[in-house]
Amino acid sequence: MKTLADFDFKNKKALIRVDFNVPLDENFQVTDATRIEAAKPTIDHILSGGGSVILMSHLGRPKGAEAKYSLKHIVAKTSEVLGVSVKFAENCIGEQASTAAQNLQPGEVLLLENLRFHPEEEAGDVAFSKALASLGDIYVNDAFGTAHRAHASTTIIAQFFPNDKSFGLLLAKEIESLNRVLKHSEKPVTAVLGGSKVSSKITVIENILDKIDHMIIGGGMTFTFVKALGGQIGNSICEDDKLQLALDILEAAREKNVQIHLPVDVIAANAFANDAQTQIIDVKQIPDGWQGLDAGPKSLEQFEQVIKSSKTILWNGPLGVFEMPNFAHGTIALGESIAQATAAGAFSLVGGGDSVAAVKQFGLEPRMSYVSTGGGAMLEMLEGRTLPGIAAIMD
Repeated sequence: MKTLADFDFKNKKALIRVDFNVPLDENFQVTDATRIEAAKPTIDHILSGGGSVILMSHLGRPKGAEAKYSLKHIVAKTSEVLGVSVKFAENCIGEQASTAAQNLQPGEVLLLENLRFHPEEEAGDVAFSKALASLGDIYVNDAFGTAHRAHASTTIIAQFFPNDKSFGLLLAKEIESLNRVLKHSEKPVTAVLGGSKVSSKITVIENILDKIDHMIIGGGMTFTFVKALGGQIGNSICEDDKLQLALDILEAAREKNVQIHLPVDVIAANAFANDAQTQIIDVKQIPDGWQGLDAGPKSLEQFEQVIKSSKTILWNGPLGVFEMPNFAHGTIALGESIAQATAAGAFSLVGGGDSVAAVKQFGLEPRMSYVSTGGGAMLEMLEGRTLPGIAAIMD
């Protein structure tokens, strides 16, 4: 696996695919610079080695060149994070991009306009990839969030750098962290899977059953399992067409000696609202008109015991509707248990949009071993798939 350490960047132009798909407010100000900050170590490494940097990214899902999706909106924030005055090219290919790239001096940074202003980016067009490739000497992929897409800038472009392509520090760390769970884990290994649907996690479950000792199931997925086992779930969310699948998962886990831990009690509400009436109730006895919206105290106690005895922990998905303060307790308590296990020497990996949002919201992020930057990409790696963006660098 080629990393930055394998290259001398002196007087070289590094063309880096970053994931600067950051949120903007109505005044086009960046509201969360995490993704820009995540790319800084790679950029700093190249600049301190005497190179210059050309950054390429997408922003949003534009239909053509829509001004609101222009990367010019993030130039000021990127300059602030990097501590370098970032130059901007109003196209990512063509004469303007070429001239700006040619004029770039060591220590300088150029940001190209949104790749997705060109439909050829998502189509994986070879001519478009070649035009991008002409701008730099070394290609670096540091965009884990888009590594599962075979787009021009994430995958196809790599063929024009047969010996001069590398993983950035962020992408290398993502691969290393996932491999630490999937291939080199210290036992016991616990996977916590939450969220609303079993169907969205089925491939992940099938792929990781051979690698784990415990699986904690929480969130809305719980009720498909509970109903399949004959419980009364009231008005709780449930995939009725996946009841047999839930039973099959439980059977497969039994065969592989994996212990499944479902909530035993829940906080049920009489409406899907923060100010609804609530009661703590047995997960198998939720009355009609009520729905489970968070894990109950007995469940959290049991989950804590499992987490604290684990050496490797994977967390993907919340235990309840944490966006509502009255149903956030389970997710916070789980995060606290994982943080304490991490402090005691366990390796914890958090990934997937909602779990990442939760650890950030509740200030738990610094206490986890690693928080992944790519939701879809991480899920696909957990499913056992080879990501095109990663394969292109290994090739």
